Amino acid sequence: MEKSFEDALKELEVIVKDLESGTVELDLAIDKYTEAMKLAKYCNEKLENATEKVNKILTENKELVDFDVQE
Repeated sequence: MEKSFEDALKELEVIVKDLESGTVELDLAIDKYTEAMKLAKYCNEKLENATEKVNKILTENKELVDFDVQE
């Protein structure tokens, strides 16, 4: 079962707090850092997919087109 973006982000936040505490032994810190990088990549991919979906809008003739934000 695939974890949600929110669950992955919460896990990432816990790992970051653990690592920032400075109390984690080196071997465990390396493992936690590796897991954090996997979670960060997963979250980034989820965000990219969500952005892709949001950037598509349904037009009047039911075609999906790219949506550009005008700044």
